[in-house]
Amino acid sequence: MASKEILKQKEAVVAEISERLDNAKTFLLLNYQGLTVSEIAELRHSLREVNSDVTVYKNTLMNIALKNKNIALNEYMEGPNAYLFADSIIEPIKVVSKFAKEHPALEIRVGFIDNEVVDTKVIAEYATIPSMEGLLTMFAGGLIEHVRNLSIGLNLYAEKLEEGGNN
Repeated sequence: MASKEILKQKEAVVAEISERLDNAKTFLLLNYQGLTVSEIAELRHSLREVNSDVTVYKNTLMNIALKNKNIALNEYMEGPNAYLFADSIIEPIKVVSKFAKEHPALEIRVGFIDNEVVDTKVIAEYATIPSMEGLLTMFAGGLIEHVRNLSIGLNLYAEKLEEGGNN
């Protein structure tokens, strides 16, 4: 039978996982089997830049925390898993998806985004959304197009008035 100290440690880990799930907008379950230590370090470094983190927990402890949160991911919990916790949605998914393309050993299994279980198809769709900077650039380009058309129209109107004033 497990000692009380070990049980307290496991309860603390489950509490930590539960807190991280509460604070995360994005939670991804990743299969990292086949990645080298340096590749995992590279992934962690890339994710730190977007305020995200990849952690490895025992599947049994993760299952307990997920069950306490009424999140059903049991079918994906086989083998070695790493778990991504992020406080945003798009950027961490873009980082992990890009890394998975460059390192086929990394597999995105499932996600839990904004309190909803999502499959890899939805995650792939999120990965194709442009960054916030890209979206703002597109928005500004659209606004500039309207301003340009207005200035052309005003210029043509001004030229027409000038021609009418000379007659």
